Amino acid sequence: MLHLRTERLTLVAATLELVRAEAHGPQKLGALLGAHVPPLWPPPLNDATTLAWTTKALAADPEGAGWFAWYFLHREHGRLEAVGVGGFAGRPSVEGTVEVGYSILQSHHRLGFAPEAVRALVDWAFTHREVARVVARTLPALVPSIRVLEKCGFTRAPAPEGEVCFELARDAHERATGMRRGR
Repeated sequence: MLHLRTERLTLVAATLELVRAEAHGPQKLGALLGAHVPPLWPPPLNDATTLAWTTKALAADPEGAGWFAWYFLHREHGRLEAVGVGGFAGRPSVEGTVEVGYSILQSHHRLGFAPEAVRALVDWAFTHREVARVVARTLPALVPSIRVLEKCGFTRAPAPEGEVCFELARDAHERATGMRRGR
């Protein structure tokens, strides 16, 4: 399994086995992740439709793990607990764009997990040479989500009515982080 580690989180890239386990409930998913998955799983804006999309995407592209969902696990007192999910809407486009998204369980809001996870996902995306830009969409009413993107260095981009769009170009990310990697 593909993992990313941050100061407080382990991000685990979804696999077909993991999303199929998630479809059978939090306990099955937790057993495979080696983590406690709360009974109120999944986080807001993630539902059976989202899970079905991820399952279909991974079934069509099993080698694409990392370009779809990631589980966010918090390490505390020697125990892992699922606190959120996020990831990408697929492999990079021909133009080198990927879209990132994220959601944290309400019980874990305002603890800094979303920006920590988004930074890790963005850093991972930019290790791939073909990624030139990461974009994100949210709703105007989701002010905390907007703040997460701003904290992570995203800037506003043109958006359809009713949405707020952000983008982060590779060069801006490299300037902000000093990161110069690429596969």
